[in-house]
Amino acid sequence: MLSHKGCGEVPNISVAIIGVGNCCSALLQGLEYYKKRRNKPLGLLHREVGGYLPSDLKIVLAFDIDKRKVGKDLSKAIFAEPNTVPRLVKVPKTGTTVLRGPTLDGLGEYAKELVKLDDGEPVRVDEALKKSDVEVVLNLLPSGADEASIWYAKQALKADCGYVNATPAPIASDRKFGELFRKASLPLVGDDLMDQFGATILHMGLLKLLNERGVRIDESYQLDVGGGAESLSTLERGRELKRKIKTEVVGSAVPYKFPLVAGSTDYVDFLDNSRDSLFWIKGRCFCGVPVTIDIKLETMDGPNAGAVLMDVVRAVKLAKDRGLSGPLIPVSTYAFKKPPERKDLETAWREFEEFIAEK
Repeated sequence: MLSHKGCGEVPNISVAIIGVGNCCSALLQGLEYYKKRRNKPLGLLHREVGGYLPSDLKIVLAFDIDKRKVGKDLSKAIFAEPNTVPRLVKVPKTGTTVLRGPTLDGLGEYAKELVKLDDGEPVRVDEALKKSDVEVVLNLLPSGADEASIWYAKQALKADCGYVNATPAPIASDRKFGELFRKASLPLVGDDLMDQFGATILHMGLLKLLNERGVRIDESYQLDVGGGAESLSTLERGRELKRKIKTEVVGSAVPYKFPLVAGSTDYVDFLDNSRDSLFWIKGRCFCGVPVTIDIKLETMDGPNAGAVLMDVVRAVKLAKDRGLSGPLIPVSTYAFKKPPERKDLETAWREFEEFIAEK
């Protein structure tokens, strides 16, 4: 593989996106933003991943079910309703037309008020992936779309593509699926993407810090209220699963059990793509003196996923270059809430650094 530091150019990483929602909008805008700022990586977790820059990602295919997006150039579709991520940069025409994917369970009852279903016939996804020489399929479907997430994973297998599962659907964490990707000599990562600096990572960091400073944590909660289609889908179909996953991963930050709740609680339409996270931590320090933390975090969902997605897609491409297959543990533990194996934050970061540094 040639490096940007050398005399040659690294080839594009051809990516297909499933679900042209707010995360897709933020990612595409981010690619344009960092293309013009190659030497100014403010906001990125990694400028390079195995020699690949963010500008090496090229979205060559996109699938959706909303008629306001299907048939449109991706540069236009990412700003179509019900998307609410603001225009961060000017995105030129991409030449990638959004294709009609199958609906399956990708549209819940609550979201039917937001999405205008396209009445066209779905394309043959596996054939489209093969025709466009896609290397990495990125699943950005809403929470609760387990059937669709699994179906697209099977299409990635048919088309010889690596697969990134950003949803809570059990794919990378499912041994049978892991074995299918291993036998096909294809990389797989997931499940349930962890934001760059969202409620989960902040909650884990606070609990770990308190524990290391000798504070005994007695109880804690972290509750999220958000807008956008993802928050609405989570409220209807994925709240219990996401709460279970979040509570488990947050609780892993300290070596003992205590009363803990972490997860989504409600949908507020006028918050658009924003999310308010409320944290409560109660504990005891020196001589049993009580200490309480009560804070609020305000974030925007789509952009909060962008930097992590850029790292993950580049890492999957790197794995393909190296001939690695099956669940990628260092990538999954670094970037997801429900990986095949769970490790503490420092170990996950270190092993990801080691993974991308290998020759």
